[in-house]
Amino acid sequence: MYQLLFLTSAKKEFKKLDTIVQKSIKEKLILLSQNPDSVKNNIKALHGNHKGKFRLRVGDYRVILQKKDAILIITIISVGHRKDIYK
Repeated sequence: MYQLLFLTSAKKEFKKLDTIVQKSIKEKLILLSQNPDSVKNNIKALHGNHKGKFRLRVGDYRVILQKKDAILIITIISVGHRKDIYK
């Protein structure tokens, strides 16, 4: 099981979202931490400036994360609507 760590900025972004959206994202993150293969279809590697990071798709929202398999930690870098998240 992976440990989830939020950057301070990601935690602030998450708290600004509607409670329904927060609940959906939280459920996906829990699934991801318990079994990364269960949300495999919703995760893609990023390119360019975000190389080495992944995005988790939750409806119209995206979670930018970094996964460290050797120490079983997933760091949440950013959370937001898909139109704003990659800026």
